[in-house]
Amino acid sequence: MSSVRVRVPATTGNLGSGYDCAGMALGLHNTIEFSETDSGLEVAVEGEGADAVPLDESNLCIVSARSIFDAVNWQPAGLKACMHHTIPVSRGLGSSGVAIVAGAVAANALAGQPLGTPELLRICSDLEGHPDNVVPSLLGGLSVSGERAGTIVYQTFSVPADLQAVVAIPEITLDTKVARGVLPESVSMEDAVYNLCSVGLLIGGMMTGDYALLREGMADRLHQPYRQHLVPGLAEVISDALEAGAHGAALSGAGPTAIALATENHAEIGKAMVDAFSRNGVSGQYRILPIDNEGCQVLQD
Repeated sequence: MSSVRVRVPATTGNLGSGYDCAGMALGLHNTIEFSETDSGLEVAVEGEGADAVPLDESNLCIVSARSIFDAVNWQPAGLKACMHHTIPVSRGLGSSGVAIVAGAVAANALAGQPLGTPELLRICSDLEGHPDNVVPSLLGGLSVSGERAGTIVYQTFSVPADLQAVVAIPEITLDTKVARGVLPESVSMEDAVYNLCSVGLLIGGMMTGDYALLREGMADRLHQPYRQHLVPGLAEVISDALEAGAHGAALSGAGPTAIALATENHAEIGKAMVDAFSRNGVSGQYRILPIDNEGCQVLQD
């Protein structure tokens, strides 16, 4: 019987201004192993969220895998899935996209890799609902993505090693549906133009190494002002991160995790962010993470 093991990076979505289009892969990973068996399904999960993750066909990783098997008209006789999670669940670090990408890549590998990147992105994006998390999780680095006439369009960029992410992870969860539910159906032209300018500065700053642009490049008017009340102390967390030396800071994805990008003073920035959460009644921890420019990897034994 054959088996395959894959490692998938966490992601941070939006980066402030790039709502539903910008994303970046982080050096925090989930690893899964699929093994073909004689019959049935066996799922084992350890690590983050192990108590809450379903161990049957409703597991998002398995749902994704079945979508791949259906697409290539092949099913293993049985499947054993062993999952090791280090990415917190429902914290704004792309855990659902990670599960989808992990299942898709592992299933494709188990089936002999009949599908290429465009097909994998299409299936993963349909399951996730949008491509901004699955693109960096699959391909790594910084990405801008969207959908045009039924096609996933994207561009990825390698991020210099001197830039690292400081993520402040509060001990609360925030369902993405709730975070999306507070957003308005329309925004003003002024706010749209504000974010267009910010996204240009974000990408330009990241690509040229002019990190001073990230302060304004991560500034946002499209989603963070409406989500702020869902994340206690968010404004203070961002402000204190910048004051401690971060080049830019924002809500990570739909939250509640906050992310800062910096080239130095990482521990000081992390402490400032956690302290700001604490002053607002929320405990938490910070992690200093490199940017993952490789994306999902099929691991060789």
